Amino acid sequence: MTQWMRRRGGLLGLTLAVALVAAACGGNDDSGTTGGGGTQLSGTINIDGSSTVAPLSEAAAELFQEQNSGVRVTVGTSGTGGGFEKFCAGETDISDASRAIEADETKACQSKGIKYEEVQVANDGLSVVVNNQNTWANCLTIAQLKKIWDKGSKVDNWNQVDPSFPNEPLKLFGAGTDSGTFDYFTNAINGEEGRSRSDYSATEDDNVTVTGVSGTTGGLGYFGLSYLQENQGKIKGVQVDGGGGCVTPTVETVQDGSYKPLSRPLFIYPSDKALERPEVKAFLEFYVNNYQKIAEDALFVPLTEEQAAEAKAKITQLATS
Repeated sequence: MTQWMRRRGGLLGLTLAVALVAAACGGNDDSGTTGGGGTQLSGTINIDGSSTVAPLSEAAAELFQEQNSGVRVTVGTSGTGGGFEKFCAGETDISDASRAIEADETKACQSKGIKYEEVQVANDGLSVVVNNQNTWANCLTIAQLKKIWDKGSKVDNWNQVDPSFPNEPLKLFGAGTDSGTFDYFTNAINGEEGRSRSDYSATEDDNVTVTGVSGTTGGLGYFGLSYLQENQGKIKGVQVDGGGGCVTPTVETVQDGSYKPLSRPLFIYPSDKALERPEVKAFLEFYVNNYQKIAEDALFVPLTEEQAAEAKAKITQLATS
């Protein structure tokens, strides 16, 4: 069972819904499900990278494979950095990323002769979450979050964050250092990617953070908006004041850019060599042509129409280059 299916195992009628969606996509998708000359597609497509983006790629894979049983799509979760290491070594076809590729990673790909394209597939917001019994931290400023999470911080009680907050021990949960979520959060909050205190419960599995925060009265954590949405009732989302007032993380505030600075684009990076294979080309065309259904099924924020048009153009460009 894939991570995407496990994450949604409690949703009523999921299997039927997937089948219905796949059937609907089969009637409307114009990406094609056969290779040249009308032959059936076959082969294996290897994807690895961001644990945040993985549910999107898994949703795309599940729906695509409903129509293309001869194609096997595998999705690993080595983190954005770990995924790029494999991708630039030529070990994978597509790299999932919750941040843009960095200069050293670009150099690694170039040294192996791997060309690629950055394709945005959805939008996401990082949510700051607290325990349901937390009645005081309804909104936190960037300055308060930095005070908590900055490198060298010794804050271990809520009353150190704000004197009006109660005398309650603060226990922190968050992304591991190989995660794009870690990179993005530390840059947005602390002003430098990777700049963070290290004395917190770090994990590549966001479900561990859910469990930790929900089981600790003074718990505080962060992860993608999708995990907050699917764990409503277990934890609470905190409004964030990025300088223009308190804003709740929602689909609308992420898509319109008002949830600052914790909203972000999510990417896939296909290689030019992989796109020479008809099954990879068909999968990527399916991915971007069905962006809205895939994002909604995986509980992410869909692309805008403008973003979707750009994604489709990039796939076409890379496939014909």
